[in-house]
Amino acid sequence: MVPSARSADAFDDSTIVTARLVLRRPRPADAERLAVLANDRAIADNTALIPHPYTLADARAFIAMAGGSGAKPVFVACLAAAPDVLIGSAGLDGRGATGGGELGYWVGAPFRGQGFATEMAHALVDLAFAGEAERLSASCRVTNDASRRVLAKCGFQWEGVALVSSVGFGGAFPADRFRLDRGTWQSLRAWGSARSVAGPDPMRLAG
Repeated sequence: MVPSARSADAFDDSTIVTARLVLRRPRPADAERLAVLANDRAIADNTALIPHPYTLADARAFIAMAGGSGAKPVFVACLAAAPDVLIGSAGLDGRGATGGGELGYWVGAPFRGQGFATEMAHALVDLAFAGEAERLSASCRVTNDASRRVLAKCGFQWEGVALVSSVGFGGAFPADRFRLDRGTWQSLRAWGSARSVAGPDPMRLAG
């Protein structure tokens, strides 16, 4: 069941439950674990806003930002079978009445290669289109084949290549740009076969 449409502010205290994960807003108690996972050169080199090294102060600043009034929907992902085990983070930047939001995600090194990034991305895509979004965009470094596969599994379509500034990389890198509109998302959900991994279908939204 797709969650009913709500404004971005209504998701402040929400928790998304998927087949294997719980996505929730980050809490102060997450800071140490978050700092350890995100202090990864590979994450910094493939994202726009994550520095390297990633310190405890960076984690605390991220958590404070995510909990601020009117903050964009940002979640940490934990294992449903072990809720204290944080595996990564995902978020939507710039969600608005007409869409145009940007999907972002990362998974810590011990948890890669298990389909968790796709599961997180599916959940955030469904969340956005269950609300008022009309389209989503996403990007990945041209050398990041794993992220490209995640976006393909979610139905994103390639639009071109652009330079993306990266704090951790220390400059700009070429990135593939992707787009997913509401009509395509609705068609993929209707066809069903597009969901090739265990994911939030049906998705339960609590909170």
